[in-house]
Amino acid sequence: MRNTTRDGLAWEDNGLGPEPRWTREPNIRAVKRVCRRHMGIADDAPDDALDVAFLADGAFNKLYRIRSTQGQLVMRVSLPVDPRHKTRGEAATLQLVRRKTDIPVPQILAFDDSRSSEIGYEWLLMERMAGTPAHYRWRKMTMAQKENLTVRLADFQAQLLRCGNCGDGFRGIGTLGTVLERESRGILEPGPIVSSFFFSGDRYHYPISRGPFRSSHDWLQAQLNVIIKEHTTALAAAKNDDDREYAESALRVARKLQRILHKIFPAIVHPPERTVVWHDDLSLRNILVDNNGSVTAVIGWECVSTMPRWVASQVPEFLRGAAREIKPDRNCYTDVDNGSGDGSEDSLDNEGKTELYWIHLMEYEQTQLRKVYAARMRQLRPEWDVEVEEGALKVDFLGAVSRCGSGFYLRRIEQWVDAVERKEYLPLMEVLRVGIKTEKARRTAKTAASGTLTLVSRLS
Repeated sequence: MRNTTRDGLAWEDNGLGPEPRWTREPNIRAVKRVCRRHMGIADDAPDDALDVAFLADGAFNKLYRIRSTQGQLVMRVSLPVDPRHKTRGEAATLQLVRRKTDIPVPQILAFDDSRSSEIGYEWLLMERMAGTPAHYRWRKMTMAQKENLTVRLADFQAQLLRCGNCGDGFRGIGTLGTVLERESRGILEPGPIVSSFFFSGDRYHYPISRGPFRSSHDWLQAQLNVIIKEHTTALAAAKNDDDREYAESALRVARKLQRILHKIFPAIVHPPERTVVWHDDLSLRNILVDNNGSVTAVIGWECVSTMPRWVASQVPEFLRGAAREIKPDRNCYTDVDNGSGDGSEDSLDNEGKTELYWIHLMEYEQTQLRKVYAARMRQLRPEWDVEVEEGALKVDFLGAVSRCGSGFYLRRIEQWVDAVERKEYLPLMEVLRVGIKTEKARRTAKTAASGTLTLVSRLS
């Protein structure tokens, strides 16, 4: 039975969706006491034997830097967005990855997933990994360094595809955790899924299955049920025509996706579908590198779950972007004042060029690096191209559900669904960029073009 008590957490609507907020701060003195206990530092040891300081805020957590004569650690104190499951799932996943792969991930020294934690929140005490997020070094890295990083990440992905408890991977979709009756043997199994899609705001309390799911069909059906529940509630509470129209549009698209779900994914699967550990947020912020651009760590595992194998046919997050085959000529872009961004912690050196140049350069590099990634995956898995091809429609369906859930591109998602129902396959990203012209629009465009040609002919 799920724990529905989330003391210490509140949600605020920032206009784009619910945003978590701490209703009370973690007790930093308790953080220090817990660290002393788990690091074996006596209570009567000098104060400088252990230094604890706030480090950074995460989406659902606060990080504390731990320094002692034993080295440097990090404690992450987490909001109870999904009590017990998120903390235990991350600890189990990191332990598995360390044991079964050579992916550099933090070692867990201790964790507490209970509500009765001395700190007042769940926490993880782990090794502090060396390196800097690649996000901050990317512009200074050479293309050769970026290619080497991409190859290394392909190696990691291939290892995750073989990482499991039943040959290659697992059975079922969910977040890893020890099954109580098998805990003595240390066997990991997918349990209820930990995902912001399911736990954000009021969604956590919806009477909807969180898994573990036997199949892609059941997992995606649960997501569509969340969307339908959310917008049915919004429609009933709508205060103006805009709110009413938006809720009706989202409901219509969700129900259309629901209608074609069984055409793409079988409703009955036995035994449970084969799945793999999939890091769904492998962005440049979660890849740490040294001064030479070599990978020192992969972080950000707090909501990682076992996913259907077709999900893992996608490229990692850091390689996703618009296609651009021609390298942008920096001389063709506007100069701006030299400097290192806007002075904020997150700013990057613009080297005197407008941000548009860097966007286009990133798109070009991602396009080339996707080829590097695919080539390496083919070396490691000769059937890779077939896996990607067979997963394309399924990946697009997942993308459509995700965007429907966030309320973006509803009209164009509906166009894509209508095309699928007509048995026409068009890549979702292409439809999101340019849409699909209706037959009426095509006839209108053709008539307009014909009229223009006639006018030109007359004038000539």
